[in-house]
Amino acid sequence: MTTLPPRVLRALDQFHAVHPWDHNAHYHRWILRQFPRRFDRALDVGSGSGDLARLLASRAKAVQGIDADPAIVARARELTGPNAHVTFTVGDALTEIPPGPYDVITCVATIHHVPFSDALTCLGQHLAPGGTLVVVGVARAQSPGDHLLGLVAIPMNVAMAWIKNRGRKAPRPASMTAATRPATMGFPDIVRDARRVLPGARLRRRVFWRYTLVWHRS
Repeated sequence: MTTLPPRVLRALDQFHAVHPWDHNAHYHRWILRQFPRRFDRALDVGSGSGDLARLLASRAKAVQGIDADPAIVARARELTGPNAHVTFTVGDALTEIPPGPYDVITCVATIHHVPFSDALTCLGQHLAPGGTLVVVGVARAQSPGDHLLGLVAIPMNVAMAWIKNRGRKAPRPASMTAATRPATMGFPDIVRDARRVLPGARLRRRVFWRYTLVWHRS
């Protein structure tokens, strides 16, 4: 396994402090491509400042966002304004989801904060027949392949940060304010548990330290 020298890590941290960008938002357009052009109800779990929920609202009749952080929920409501199609709720992702069912459920960079199998079971139960669940998650790097993919992502990450901040005079606003928690599960364990709970789920490693899960309920 290859690790970067501390001096290089510090330089990267300094660069990204000046050129921040949202790794999760990078996948938003890909997420939309997993869904029909129109659907009735959508749920975004860990909705943060509401960027994805507002994108979902361009296709859904109603979108429900839920996040455990009151400050970011308040920010989401402020950014969304009086939109009758989008509602944001402060609540626990496992026990306080507003009643479904939902045709579309999304969960981005959130599921590693809660018990994984319990979360998938809960989300699957809230999904309507024929509906689609999409998870963009974070896995703990374990194998040499994991670390190699992480190294490959570093120059891509720098290039993307430069492109996304080109011409921008002010830093991008934060999409979440609660403290993040490092992932504890490796990708093979995620695949095993996901396919046990949600048979037929499709999982794939992605760049920028993410993986994706797509499941269609029959």
